[in-house]
Amino acid sequence: MADSVRIDKYLWAIRVYKTRSEATEACNGNKIKVGGAPAKPSKMVKVGEIIEVRKGAIVLTYKVKALLEKRVGAALVPDYAINQTPQSELDKLRAPVETFFVRRDRGAGRPTKKDRRDIDTMREGISFDIEDIPDDVAAHFGLSEDDDF
Repeated sequence: MADSVRIDKYLWAIRVYKTRSEATEACNGNKIKVGGAPAKPSKMVKVGEIIEVRKGAIVLTYKVKALLEKRVGAALVPDYAINQTPQSELDKLRAPVETFFVRRDRGAGRPTKKDRRDIDTMREGISFDIEDIPDDVAAHFGLSEDDDF
């Protein structure tokens, strides 16, 4: 096995992205950093390097444990990458959505008092409490049922 591998191929292989083209687009969009510097898709990574991946509002951090070029099953990912994402970043996954959009037809004007009361009633009825993280998301971030939030 080579002593280095392309970053886009590695991120795809450890299941950070579903496709290699998504990993390439992330690199081209400056969402991937290796050792603190932005990485192009052709950047070669080595064992021991730190990779930062911006996905939405969070920054995932991985340490390269071993190299691979073929995609592996989710159960084998910990053999190749160590998830070092800080808990503060993982907590952002559980943050409630604070914005609430009500669709109004174009040209409908401002809401009437009745419309406003209806909107307020609807907002009060929505619960922002997240009880459980889905199993597939928890597995991706290396969380177990024993972790408290």
